[in-house]
Amino acid sequence: MNFAGKVVLITGASSGIGAAAAVKFAKLGATLALNGRNVENLKEVAEQCAAVSKCTPHLAVGDISKEGDTKKVWEQTIGAHKKLDVLVNNAGIIETGTIENTSLEQYDRVMNINLRAMYHLTMLAVPELIKSKGNIVNVSSVNGIRSFPGVLAYNISKMGVDQFTRCVALELAAKGVRANCVNPGVTITNLHKRGGMNAEAYAKFLEHSKTTHAMGRPGQADEVADAITFLASDLASFTTGVSLAVDGGRHAMCPR
Repeated sequence: MNFAGKVVLITGASSGIGAAAAVKFAKLGATLALNGRNVENLKEVAEQCAAVSKCTPHLAVGDISKEGDTKKVWEQTIGAHKKLDVLVNNAGIIETGTIENTSLEQYDRVMNINLRAMYHLTMLAVPELIKSKGNIVNVSSVNGIRSFPGVLAYNISKMGVDQFTRCVALELAAKGVRANCVNPGVTITNLHKRGGMNAEAYAKFLEHSKTTHAMGRPGQADEVADAITFLASDLASFTTGVSLAVDGGRHAMCPR
């Protein structure tokens, strides 16, 4: 779990799992490039990283749902650090809705950020990852493993992330590049609030999560960050194409 001399690019690093992963990688000695849309939040995360390491992260600000921004983020990262060892595709959003009321606009927004942007950035980064014999960690969801009603577009996007991860793992294995993903359960971040859930509904949602997760609670961003850094490290040197549930057992649960 030593990332000294390694360059790590994390998308969606301005809050939640991405921010927690950034701090964790910083503690483990990584040189960081952090992407996000909220400049002030991104600066705060960079300060937290600098406080636990000798390196101040490079900030690659941009909205990766836009092709131009994704290309700019990549060019800034490689321009600043000249190489890449680990790509953490974390940026994502959620939209509520069923097949009866999820608009095409919502569907496109979710797919563009959760899957298409990941595809684009990974495609740009692969030549450098091949040079470094690096690896990719994608942030999926338990929704990529199991089906849940009411968040249809999100479910589809996360199942796509899992399939994307496995295919890329097979395509790049012979070139020394690993690809894995983590599949969090309900994790305490701002994801659901940004998706339109108010404070009261979110509190009820977290309370309900005690019954939907075998371990009786939602997860913390740090717990997912631990799994991300493990998969990115040499401790997982023989691990590729894996969807690692970090969900307190939710993926194994059945209604009772």
